[in-house]
Amino acid sequence: MGLNNALDGKNAIVTGSGNGIGRAIAIRFAAEGAKVTVAEIEEDSGQETVEMITQAGGAAIFSKTDTTDSGSIKAAVGATIAAHGEVDRLVNNAAAFVFGKIEDVTEADWARVFGVNVIGYANCVREVLPSMRRQSGGAIVNIASVSSYIAQPEFIPYNASKGAVAQLTRCLAMDLSVDNIRVNAVCPGSIRTRATDRHIASLGLDPEESYLEFGQDSLMKRMGKPEEIASGALFLASDDASFMTGAHIVIDGGATID
Repeated sequence: MGLNNALDGKNAIVTGSGNGIGRAIAIRFAAEGAKVTVAEIEEDSGQETVEMITQAGGAAIFSKTDTTDSGSIKAAVGATIAAHGEVDRLVNNAAAFVFGKIEDVTEADWARVFGVNVIGYANCVREVLPSMRRQSGGAIVNIASVSSYIAQPEFIPYNASKGAVAQLTRCLAMDLSVDNIRVNAVCPGSIRTRATDRHIASLGLDPEESYLEFGQDSLMKRMGKPEEIASGALFLASDDASFMTGAHIVIDGGATID
């Protein structure tokens, strides 16, 4: 399917791949030769991603997955092994989007954002480790954010969780190097996705005006596309990045260059 077949023969799990960045990554990985497990909590959108892949000639299965539930992740790993073989690649993308001022964020909000964005990532890594170790290596790509290292107004819970993802990536890279498992992260800037649309709606803003305003933050004067993040994830998952681990690739149109 792909011109370069960068992931030919690889088996990948992509969490939160029913829409947005996760869907773009799943589709791109399949186009580059990977057999993909769409690990998504929403069955309709997840099955739709599988259909998009298979209709294009790729190989994919759906596994209904809640990354806050270790049993659910075990099932996804088991389904992957049964359908495709041992897990070679994991993309941690499933995310909770919780924003607000410190006085407005509840304990339940904190539990949700860290449960999905940090503990959920850790859960997935833990559950794929036995499979990766059986074949003496693999690659993990965490979807972090520019919010991992810049401050933004009224973004406290989300930014705190993404800051943790950046550190989680570094620490995993250090601990898993002995297993020949690389761990890297992609840090997207403003990307137009369903989550972005929902955030705009929650603020009561005009969508088209918001897209233009968000785009002005970048040197390229536009928002990014999910497919552009997928390109970064593909590179980190491929053997072209064989000497990279613990790294963070920023894809934000130059918005955070200073």
